[in-house]
Amino acid sequence: MAIDESGGFRGSRRFEQGVLDVLERGYEQLDDSLGLRPSRKLEVVVYDPAIFDRQFAARFRFAAAGFYAGVIRIRGATQVTTGLVRVLNHELLHAALDAEAPSTVFPGWLNEGLAEWFEARTVGKRHLSGPEMDALERGRRDGRLVSLASLSTPSFGNLGPGAASFAYLQSYGMVDFLARQYGERKLREFTQSLVRSRDLHRSLSRVYRADLASLETRFLAELN
Repeated sequence: MAIDESGGFRGSRRFEQGVLDVLERGYEQLDDSLGLRPSRKLEVVVYDPAIFDRQFAARFRFAAAGFYAGVIRIRGATQVTTGLVRVLNHELLHAALDAEAPSTVFPGWLNEGLAEWFEARTVGKRHLSGPEMDALERGRRDGRLVSLASLSTPSFGNLGPGAASFAYLQSYGMVDFLARQYGERKLREFTQSLVRSRDLHRSLSRVYRADLASLETRFLAELN
């Protein structure tokens, strides 16, 4: 298989080393950006694309490039691309949250919003792009924007492709709003409070002096 030519038993291991370098940089950036520094080992498995699709396609109603279920599982490539870097760091965030607060089920919008925000930061993207903001504004006008309460299920895996894509964008938008409006230092403080207390509402009140409904209202007002 193509992936074996750059890694694995027959390869030069360049691919594996490239993946490891990405994860090590991501690990350091997790601490800098969100104060997450898990102490236990994180297991990562990179699959040949055909094997990944065959083994995991039934888990999701949309095409997935990676997921975390105790192990970071990635649909691989033959070289480390920007897309692969983003997927690796997205799943690294999920793994770090789980390692720091084991057995805690965080709302999907928060879990995925933090992962989307962090993966964007690792490739130098600091905020929602203009087209992403436009898509959220159109979604609000069209009635596709749903409440964060509706996005609080642990996973978006049961959503179809269009709904899932928009759920990820809305979740990212909410976390991006917190970072822009209140500062990235507050987002780091909030994440640290969250893993310590494992209580979303207490952490929001402590750091932002507001409840989720109030913060959501401010986010929606920004889209008007």
